[in-house]
Amino acid sequence: MLNTWVVAPTCLPTVLRRCHSCASGSFRANGKFRVNANHKLLDTWLLVLCTSCGDTAKLTVLERAHVRSIRPELLDRMHDNDADLAAELLQDPVLRRRNHIALDWDGAWRLDTGGSDHLDREVIDVSVRFAARIPVRPVRLISEGCGLPRAEVERLIAAGKLVSAVRLGGRLSGDFSFLLKR
Repeated sequence: MLNTWVVAPTCLPTVLRRCHSCASGSFRANGKFRVNANHKLLDTWLLVLCTSCGDTAKLTVLERAHVRSIRPELLDRMHDNDADLAAELLQDPVLRRRNHIALDWDGAWRLDTGGSDHLDREVIDVSVRFAARIPVRPVRLISEGCGLPRAEVERLIAAGKLVSAVRLGGRLSGDFSFLLKR
């Protein structure tokens, strides 16, 4: 029987970027946007706050974009300071590259296993789905979901009792599945 686990975000991740005021390296996004109009051109920024000094920094979302080229729903969401839009934009690799930022997901996600009734079975077949692109080590997910120490999970992989079509050694942010034989 196939079990489905879901890795879901619980809040917005921490933005890793150097603060110009206090030299801190982390900011928090609260979903606020700033939209500036210059005739028919718009500039839009996602505002983030320094975790140390509270100084505001702007992450460029749109730069000198013509008003007619922007979907009205998107503009409304920015004016309404939509936190879901902020989460979507923070996961956009183009926005992260343009603003020279990285994301820290520590403490910003949870694993929903659907209960622990499957843990006593001899063979566990699990499909892991990501609700957002959250980079997590599969060993950590398996350890947390099965209630095993990480060293035990590593031992099961080495013994061939824990198998997957993907490499379980690094970080993943995409869906995968695994089979655990006890």
